[in-house]
Amino acid sequence: DCGLAGTVMRFVPAAAAFAEGPVLIDGDAQARTRPLTTVLDALRHLGVSVDGDSLPFTVNGTGHAPGGRVEIDASSSSQFVSALLLAGARFDQGLTVVHTGGRLPSMPHIEMTVDMIRDAGVKVDVKQNEWTVHPGPISGKIWVIEPDLSNATPFLAAAAVTGGTVSIPYWPQKTTQAGDVIRLILERMGCEVDIVADGPSYTLTVTGPPRGQLQGITLDMSDIGELTPTVAALATQATQTSMLTGISHLRGHETDRLAALSQEINKLGGKCEELPDGLRITPAPLHGGVWHSYADHRMATAGAIIGLTTEGVQVEDIETTSKTLPGFAAMWTGMVHG
Repeated sequence: DCGLAGTVMRFVPAAAAFAEGPVLIDGDAQARTRPLTTVLDALRHLGVSVDGDSLPFTVNGTGHAPGGRVEIDASSSSQFVSALLLAGARFDQGLTVVHTGGRLPSMPHIEMTVDMIRDAGVKVDVKQNEWTVHPGPISGKIWVIEPDLSNATPFLAAAAVTGGTVSIPYWPQKTTQAGDVIRLILERMGCEVDIVADGPSYTLTVTGPPRGQLQGITLDMSDIGELTPTVAALATQATQTSMLTGISHLRGHETDRLAALSQEINKLGGKCEELPDGLRITPAPLHGGVWHSYADHRMATAGAIIGLTTEGVQVEDIETTSKTLPGFAAMWTGMVHG
């Protein structure tokens, strides 16, 4: 039962090919609508038996699979590439994945995947839109897991919209995480951003401009789509129109995030227009109301950001944040009360 977690429903099937016996995978009702045929058809092409084309489906594991070359269109999610690469070394012939579609979203996530596979002693060759994982042993090691930088972005956004200051310790010195780009975004929107060495990592401090002086932004977010709810919430507080583009793939996330953000912002009096591949957000006075989360953790945190400056905002089902950040509500309350 993968709930509503896209990484689970897309990453586990390739690993399940090497189980001894059938693996049944299901999830929430909304998860059953999320695209999966790309990775399931790829597994079939690589010699894996799969029953079904969406949740629920069964991977009939036999402990091994031939592997080889497979062409996929991963333009709707980089997770399709990462899912196959993570299991690539276990295939008898290894694995070559070729992306044949349009622009790949969230490329930093694929780079992160490749880096970690190499750290585990596996040989990976990378060309333009093509990745080859050679067969061989996968080494065990001690992994130091970086903090989730995307989960940190709502707290930094809190400083931006209130004119306050927030510091986050243990920011990694070097990272491939998309969340790290929030530093540049906040600087462009008028925040003061300082990062200071603190032992093996850094402490990141953001101070927002005086209230009413946050600047709008025009941004291609194709590589950093997971930050869209946070940046959209920031844009509602800006003094100029913001354009967030390159994120049509967000329609296939936990919910259609473009439609959800537009609907919730507009319900509070904002002015958010859906574009074919993004959002146009024009500043407008906001008022209180219920902000629906759509069982989407990042929608919930976007509502929390707006609620810092708009009296009477109630985020429905804030506990949906427990998917990636258990205890968010308590952490948020602690930050607000200092």
